Amino acid sequence: MNGVEACPDRFTMMTLQLCVTLFGLLVLGLADDVKLKPKPATKPVRLFTDDDLKKYDGSEEGQPIYMAIKGVVFDVTMGKEFYGKGAPYNVLVGKDSTRAVAKMSLDPADLTSDITGLSEEQIQSLEGVFEGTYKKKYPIVGYTTMRILNQDGSPNDDFKPEDQPHFDTKDEF
Repeated sequence: MNGVEACPDRFTMMTLQLCVTLFGLLVLGLADDVKLKPKPATKPVRLFTDDDLKKYDGSEEGQPIYMAIKGVVFDVTMGKEFYGKGAPYNVLVGKDSTRAVAKMSLDPADLTSDITGLSEEQIQSLEGVFEGTYKKKYPIVGYTTMRILNQDGSPNDDFKPEDQPHFDTKDEF
């Protein structure tokens, strides 16, 4: 009778071990998926005037470093070795440097959002750097007023983020 009673226990034990092993493998497999989820934004996206943006030029230790391209403000602090005080591209931060990025220029005359007169090649370069580098690498913290407001300060009724090229809600907000 003892041999017959041992069989169900052994079978139950093997089934339990198999279930625990499969559960462990499932949890390990799902753990990779959980790690890939981006963290939610900790600060709301905001609107920056030119004066607001100037405060984030990398000159103050401990202050974030912001740079705008195409009216989108990026937090480039993690690239401090490139954008921080005394760094090679520091001249680009604390302002909208769209033209300079399009032309790959550090000339003070190009440190503007104005893209008037740029060649098609420069516009394509701008789009490539904007999408391929800045939107992929740096968090968006806001927009410049020039992107959302008209010259007189009234709202730009034609601006709709969802209508912008390559708009993706998770990247923008």
